Amino acid sequence: MIYRRFGRTDLKMPVFSCGGMRYQQGWKDIPLSEVEDEVQKNVEATIRRSVELGINHIETARGYGPSERQLGLVLPKFPRDEIIVQTKVAPQADAKQFTADFEDSLGRLNLDYVDLLGLHGLNNRETLDHALQPGGCLEAARKLQAAGKCRWVGFSTHGNVDEITEAIDHPNHGGFDYVNLHWYYIFQRNWAAVEAATKQDMGVFIISPSDKGGKLYDPPAKLVDLTAPLHPMTFNDLYCLAQPTVHTLSIGASQPSDFNEHIDALPFLETLEKANATLAPIVTKLEAAMHDTIGDTLSRPFDLDLPEWEDTPGGVNVSIIVWLLGLAKAWDMTAYGKMRYNLLGPGGHWFPGEKPGDFDEAAILKAVAKSPIADRVPALLREADALLGAEAAKRLSES
Repeated sequence: MIYRRFGRTDLKMPVFSCGGMRYQQGWKDIPLSEVEDEVQKNVEATIRRSVELGINHIETARGYGPSERQLGLVLPKFPRDEIIVQTKVAPQADAKQFTADFEDSLGRLNLDYVDLLGLHGLNNRETLDHALQPGGCLEAARKLQAAGKCRWVGFSTHGNVDEITEAIDHPNHGGFDYVNLHWYYIFQRNWAAVEAATKQDMGVFIISPSDKGGKLYDPPAKLVDLTAPLHPMTFNDLYCLAQPTVHTLSIGASQPSDFNEHIDALPFLETLEKANATLAPIVTKLEAAMHDTIGDTLSRPFDLDLPEWEDTPGGVNVSIIVWLLGLAKAWDMTAYGKMRYNLLGPGGHWFPGEKPGDFDEAAILKAVAKSPIADRVPALLREADALLGAEAAKRLSES
């Protein structure tokens, strides 16, 4: 295993982390008495395989069904100083409730402390305020740290880059020590936040690079061809980790074998020169396929001066829709596009904005007037809805 310094925490962090949102028994928060024996055996086998591989960072959250409870039967079997444990707790308007929730999570994990406590889901202004306001959840988390119940405090986010950067740069109560965010080959919009975190010497943890990063565990044939000789998951891992300021990637393992393709990336990371030499021809193929299919302009949907969804009539998330359409057309990532497109609306602040529906074309044209593709937007919205639209989807945690 390869390890990197996790920012100011100085933790020796493996470049892969074992995320805890797929091996648990569903998303309903059930008591241990209702957990099936085979499910629990699989959880333990997955954690043991993870640690055996050197992936000693075990990450979960209070909102992941019975994940914490199930881990509570496994983690105490390991020497405490040989594992790094992270859980995440959603911020609340009342910081006392946040503290109570964390105390309950600590009990579920059957541990005296966690190494990393994340404020879960700083995705919009409301959740940011719950965290950052005087007497808020960041201040409460620092009190838990002072009491020895967590070693370091960070946050996870699905928010926009400006809100992420605001949280990263927040100075009060020592700010945050690390961040969990989305950044991977198909979605590079948050790079400015990674750079901001680096300036603050924060740990950088990449959320869901294989699922939200493209459903890469079930890739379309065209994508497999384009990333050859690497598997798309291996390519994406290598792309992310070729940046030394990215410290660890989450593997949402559902079983022990789910680590295999990720471990395949390690030999290419012996040096950054080797990593970049391996990546370069694959990136060239991907970019050429994108250019040949949709052109250079649409291949950069987040650089087209399209408004945020809050500033669009009906909350239509134009830039995300154009992005998903491009992935589907250029690399046949239609299944991924459908999964994400149909979360617009049901996804709430975890995937904000709306699908276009029967939109007011004149109003949309006015909202996107500054964009160089303004006159194309109505047609692109209709094309995306025809290609990607389906019944409303649910977030994984609601399924």
